[in-house]
Amino acid sequence: MRRLRIISATLVLGIMPTALASADTYTSDQADFRLETVASGLEHPWAIAFLPNGDKLVTERAGRLRVIRDGQLLDEPVSGVPDVAARGQGGLLDILLHPDFDNNRLLFLSYAHRNAQGMTTRVARAEYQDGALQDLRVIFEARPRSGTTRHFAGRMAIPADGYLYVAVGDRGERDRAQDIGDDAGGVHRITIDGEAPEANPFHDQGGSRTLFTLGNRNIQGMTLHPDTGEVWSHEHGPRGGDEVNVIEAGTNYGWPVITYGINYSGTPITDRTHKEDMAQPLHYWDPSIAPSGMAFYTGDDFPQWQGDLFVGALKMQKLVRLELDGRDIIGEEDLLTSLGERIRAVSMGPDGHLWLLTDSADGQVVRITPAK
Repeated sequence: MRRLRIISATLVLGIMPTALASADTYTSDQADFRLETVASGLEHPWAIAFLPNGDKLVTERAGRLRVIRDGQLLDEPVSGVPDVAARGQGGLLDILLHPDFDNNRLLFLSYAHRNAQGMTTRVARAEYQDGALQDLRVIFEARPRSGTTRHFAGRMAIPADGYLYVAVGDRGERDRAQDIGDDAGGVHRITIDGEAPEANPFHDQGGSRTLFTLGNRNIQGMTLHPDTGEVWSHEHGPRGGDEVNVIEAGTNYGWPVITYGINYSGTPITDRTHKEDMAQPLHYWDPSIAPSGMAFYTGDDFPQWQGDLFVGALKMQKLVRLELDGRDIIGEEDLLTSLGERIRAVSMGPDGHLWLLTDSADGQVVRITPAK
């Protein structure tokens, strides 16, 4: 993979809004659009899933799974959610539907879990029926546990191979990301029953049997390319060095041996940005934008956005649009910079719209629609 850093002008968009409302119109260099508030009053929403019947399931980091039905947030959360440790950056994280959800009703939840040995990232599988999770089973647990409350990662994807890909952060203990015997700091590939495929790259090397990649600091965005089916991701750097990558078997993405970031104190982490046998990012940000959530646009309302990659930003409070030519990132535009909201999740909805979750104690679910 090659690194291409794009330096482009930031476009400050539209009117200075005081709230998310459908009356707010934004102008970009390719399209005018509006934000439509679908639901509010969510406590730090983290991820959204779209059910075949039109309902939406939204995770709240505090440990609740909420239902949006006919544009209304239901008061009663989904029952049967696993025990979640909502501490630091931990809590209830991603939600992912099985590709055959219509028939098997299976979904997956990633979350932080705590016991006497410390905290870790878990994934549970359950059946969803009528507002309740049934037959819940833990199918993955990252080991070893630790006492930190940072960098749980948690993003998930199921590409065409049918396996579940799970991101685990370095837990704030950076050297763990280079240890193939440690589950922290990489992407794991498992079956939907939690088994390790024999084709996993470290299966026969004395390392973690589920480990698929290493050298990943804290992946906060994961999605499938609409044409190639590849798993794309992005991860937080420290002070600079946020990365966009394509997840490939056995790849070492370099953290913390190579990085374009520095310590939060301003001191260097390493003097290297390149090393043989370590991948270069497709794109990186310096300074850090704290990316979170990502989706390719595949709808019809904005044909000029077709195939563009959209990334939310927590620290910089914006939505970033990346233009692609294959794997090359050839352009970048900053959207919603005047909104003043941390964008936690970006999803492509079955209705052809981009959906966003804002990260706050009064978080909102919004969607992007054309300005007509």
